[in-house]
Amino acid sequence: MSSQAMIQVRDLTMRFGGLTALDHLNMDIHEGEILGLLGPNGSGKTTFFNVLTGLYRASEGSILYEGEEVTGKTPQEVYRSGVARTFQRSRLSLPLTVFDNIVIGDYQHMQHGLVFNLFRRKAFRAEYNAYVEKVTALLNIFSPPLVARLFEPVETFTMIDRRRIEVCRALMSQPRLLLLDEPSAGMTHDETHTLMSDIMDVRKKLPTLSVVLIEHEMNVIERITDRCVVLNYGSKIAEGTYAEITADPDVQTAYLGEETV
Repeated sequence: MSSQAMIQVRDLTMRFGGLTALDHLNMDIHEGEILGLLGPNGSGKTTFFNVLTGLYRASEGSILYEGEEVTGKTPQEVYRSGVARTFQRSRLSLPLTVFDNIVIGDYQHMQHGLVFNLFRRKAFRAEYNAYVEKVTALLNIFSPPLVARLFEPVETFTMIDRRRIEVCRALMSQPRLLLLDEPSAGMTHDETHTLMSDIMDVRKKLPTLSVVLIEHEMNVIERITDRCVVLNYGSKIAEGTYAEITADPDVQTAYLGEETV
């Protein structure tokens, strides 16, 4: 993990009328780290993702991405800069195939023109074959058996395989920063353990990829994160390793709901 702060968040504030969802948040995201973003429901975790990715426009403050201001950029501009994400609820198109769902993640580089797709058939076939190879390579990181089902509809797959497909779609654009919003939602303990192993394998193969993980399963956070940031009512109340934040009295009160662990 590099000590360089790839993302610098400074006094980030997000208000919805009289509700302050983020309250002068300050935090850094370093190149190559897995950062756990923790906090009780309503603490501002997903709101932070939405501001960072351009879905919401911050009320105050700034986000610098490698020194460049990204606050206020459109989701498309943030995506093109190298930030990809998954959502709490699945955004897969279930009737479409695994290949179709994943390849959408690289739409910025795809040829969409009518002339290209109808008349430049040789070039179209070459691009298609290249995408098959790229999608196959990503699936091999997560689960080689999925490769044999590349052209089956997603609706026939288990929850863990759907999550794998979603992560692969996010990785198709070769992002520098991957945001995972509760990837274990709806899965069993064993499925969660397996998916986290998959994500750790990705990290080994893509060592400069930074990952921010929103997750309520504390054993997951303990296992895979390098560092954690804990939010409560939109403010940062703790930062450090898993051992450090779980020993923090403010975290025990706000997040765990008790004075002692």
